[in-house]
Amino acid sequence: MTETYVVTHDVGTTGNKSCIYRIGKTIELVDSSLSEYPLYTTPDGGAEQKADEWWAAICTATKTVMKRSKIKPKQIKAMTFSAQMQSLVLVDEKGKVLRNPMNYMDGRSVEQVDRYLNTGLIKIEGKWNALTALSWLRITGGLAATSKDPLWKYHWVKDNEPEIFKRAHQWLDVKDYLVLRCTGEYSMSKDSAHLTFLYDTRPGKLGWHKGLCRKFDVNIDHLPPVKDSTDIVGRLLPGPAAEMGLIEGIPVFAGCGDVTLTGVGSGCLDLYDTHIYVGTSGWVSANVDKRMVDVTNFCASILGAMPDIYNYTGEQETSGACLKWVRDHMALDEIGMYLDAKHVVDKTQEYDSLFDFLNEIISQTPPGSGNVIFTPWLHGNRSPREDPYARGMFFNLSLSTGKRQMIRSVLEGMAFHKRWILEALEKKIPRRETIRFVGGGAKSEVGCQIMADITGRHIETVANTQNVGTVGATVVCAVGLGLYKSFQEAKKLIPVVKAYEPRKEYRGMYDAHFEVFKKLYDRNKKLFASLNK
Repeated sequence: MTETYVVTHDVGTTGNKSCIYRIGKTIELVDSSLSEYPLYTTPDGGAEQKADEWWAAICTATKTVMKRSKIKPKQIKAMTFSAQMQSLVLVDEKGKVLRNPMNYMDGRSVEQVDRYLNTGLIKIEGKWNALTALSWLRITGGLAATSKDPLWKYHWVKDNEPEIFKRAHQWLDVKDYLVLRCTGEYSMSKDSAHLTFLYDTRPGKLGWHKGLCRKFDVNIDHLPPVKDSTDIVGRLLPGPAAEMGLIEGIPVFAGCGDVTLTGVGSGCLDLYDTHIYVGTSGWVSANVDKRMVDVTNFCASILGAMPDIYNYTGEQETSGACLKWVRDHMALDEIGMYLDAKHVVDKTQEYDSLFDFLNEIISQTPPGSGNVIFTPWLHGNRSPREDPYARGMFFNLSLSTGKRQMIRSVLEGMAFHKRWILEALEKKIPRRETIRFVGGGAKSEVGCQIMADITGRHIETVANTQNVGTVGATVVCAVGLGLYKSFQEAKKLIPVVKAYEPRKEYRGMYDAHFEVFKKLYDRNKKLFASLNK
C-alpha cells in the first residue's frame, strides 16, 4: 500500500489535539500537538465554550505538527474530526456563530424539559409523560430526558434569547460546525443527529422526523443534511487552509463524535466489543447490531461510525476531570513542578507528568485506600442514575487517613463507576471478560490495574491510548479514501500492547466497597438535591 498522510483532530472539553497519521501497512502516528481552551461555567448551571477558541486551537495545533513533522502540505490527502458531542451550536445564514456554544455539561434547561416531557398523569420512572416517552422511544430508540440534551438547550435559547434565536439558520454539533468552517458546507453526522432525538433511527426510515419536530416545536429547516462518517462533506477552503498551514482542496470527511470514534480507534470493531474510556468525561460503550435502551439505568444505543452498528453506551459526566481536580487541589503542594506549573509551556508534557506522579504515589498506597471511598460526581451523574444534583464526596475519612489514600480513592471511585455502568449495559448484552481501556486514564499503569481489579475483567490497552479518537478518525479517512474496504480491516492494525489481570486477593474487598459505593448515591440523593437544586 502506498503511504498516505492524513490530519485528524480530537476536539475535547478542555483542548484540541491535532495529529498527523501515516496510513500504510500500519496506522502510525507521525506527530501530535495539544492546544487548550477554557470552559466557561455560569452560576445557573451553564457550561459554554467559544467557537473561535476551538478554531484557534485547531489552527495552532495543526501548524505545529506540520512544522515539526516536516510533512509537506501537498502530502496531506484528507482531514476529519472526532469531537465532544451534545453541544448546541447555532449559526446564522453566513455560518457565523450566534452565541457561545452550550457544552454537553450545560444543565440550564430544566424548565424546558419539564414543560415538554415531565407532565401528565401517567409517567415512566416517575418523571416522563408515558405517551410522549413511548412514542419517542419507538421512533428514535431513546429520548432527551435531561436538561443537558441539546434539544432543551435549543428551547432555552428560544425562551431566553429570542432575538438571537430569530437569526438562527442551522443547529450544529461541535464537529459539524468545524466541518462547516473548513468547507462552507452544512452537515451533521448520524451519531450527532441521533442525539438530537429528532432523527428516526428505525432501519429503512433514517431521517429527520417531521412529527417529532412538530411535537417539540423545532423548525425542521434548522436541521442540516445528515451524512455517513465516511462521506466527503466538502473540500478545504483557501482561507481555512492558510490558517492551518495546509493546501486548499483537501477532502474533509463528516467524521463522528468522540464516543463512536473512540470505539473504532480502540480496535473494538466486532459485535459486542466493549471499551471503557477515561478522558475529561468517561463512558462504557459496546457495539450492538440493533437499537437498545434501558431507561432505568440511563443507557442507550446511538448510531455509530460503522454501517449497521450502534454504540450501546452509558456515560459518566466527570471522569478524568476528577484527576484534574486532584492536580489543582490536592497535588500542588506534593510535587515541586506544580508549584511552578504556570511556566510549563507544553501542556502535553504537563499532562504526562501528572500521570507519572499519580502512578508513583498511588502504586505506593495499598489497594482499598484505607477504606476511603470517593464518588466521582463533581458535575452530576448520568448513567446509571441520571442526577444533575449529585456531587463528589470522600466517605469514611478517619484520623489515620492520608492525602495519598484520598488520591488513590479517586482512581478507585472512577473505576467503581465504570463497573456500575458496565454491569448495567450487560443486562442487555453478553458479559465480556475482555475490555479495552483507552483515553488519557489508560496511560496510568496503576490505573489500568485498578480497573482490572475492580471490574474483575481482563483489561487491554493499545498504543497511543490518549489518541484513540484520532486513530478512529484516521480509519474513517482510510475507508473514505478507499484505502480500506471496511472498518474491520483496521482491527489488525490496532494491536494490544499490554494486558492486566484482576488480582483475586483483592476481589472480596473491592466487591464490598462497590456495594457501599452504589448505596452512597441512593442514600444521599435527597440531600444532594436539597443542597444543589
